[in-house]
Amino acid sequence: MPRPGPRLRLADVAERAGVSLATASRALAGREGVSEEVANHVRQISRELGYVANPYARTLAGGASSTVGLIVHQIDDPYFSEIASGVIEVAAEEGLLVQIAHSGRDPENELRQLRHLIAQRVGIILIAGSGYNDPRVEAEARTELAGFQRAGGRVAVIGRHTLGVDAVLPDNEAGGRAIGAHLLALGHRRIAVAAGTPGLTTVADRLAGVAAALSANGLSLDELPVVHSDFTRDGGRVAAEQILRHHPDSTAIIALNDAMAIGVLSILRARRIPVPERMSVVGFDDVSVAADLAPSLTTVRLPMTEMGRMALNLALKPKSTRPRRRPTGHTLIVRDSTGPATGG
Repeated sequence: MPRPGPRLRLADVAERAGVSLATASRALAGREGVSEEVANHVRQISRELGYVANPYARTLAGGASSTVGLIVHQIDDPYFSEIASGVIEVAAEEGLLVQIAHSGRDPENELRQLRHLIAQRVGIILIAGSGYNDPRVEAEARTELAGFQRAGGRVAVIGRHTLGVDAVLPDNEAGGRAIGAHLLALGHRRIAVAAGTPGLTTVADRLAGVAAALSANGLSLDELPVVHSDFTRDGGRVAAEQILRHHPDSTAIIALNDAMAIGVLSILRARRIPVPERMSVVGFDDVSVAADLAPSLTTVRLPMTEMGRMALNLALKPKSTRPRRRPTGHTLIVRDSTGPATGG
């Protein structure tokens, strides 16, 4: 029988689960080489025995571990690098180290990264980036984070709705409403949307804001071409190509993040389509390069560096009985990429 309490060993988990010590270690660390069925079985046994909690209790007994684990969707996207800079600023002030992991907007990969950070016994876990509309996709991450917190770990997220932890929530819907209203005020009606990956809550929320602006003007999002592609610069290029091919009379393109907007602008430039004289373009986020593009990008500004600071500061606060929510606010930044609609 496994020994209870803090003397519980990984070998006890392996014995109860009926697997080798190496298999148990790989399963709990989220490493490859173990089938998902076996890994889930080992994790369930570890939770039943309390094994996962005990290493954290030992690590955190004298205070939080000195390492912060930060999971982002796309490390080469300026949105996430600016968030990371805010996290690193606060970490430096507090004498903490930051370990950054990249999920690639793949929920299974995110879960592997999360389990790896837990196995590394970090004291704080931050997750930045959109959640997923399917609650089943989020359920396993929610379970892992709950166990981590019960054992003394601290958690905060940015842009996630349903993980049951402290959260910084970008002003996505209101920002979408602002960019929609801006284009409508300029007389645009033939508007296309480069919408990003379907299934992401950020995409859904920003689209809902655009829809609200249209509705206020007697229009419907259903009447607009909405092209889903990767939430990246390359995805913006793909979306722009499809819009120009299938909806050539469009006078404006809403890109639901700045990375996509940069891709859209590159295609319009390659096609020698003048912006904004022939086509207006708006983005969302106001990454640091947005003002330096040619033309400079009209977009919605989110305080990304401050969002990173807010998230880590939330995680460093004493735990509350209910998850705390911190809205970010937003600002519409009008630059050279938008102008009055032409051609009726």
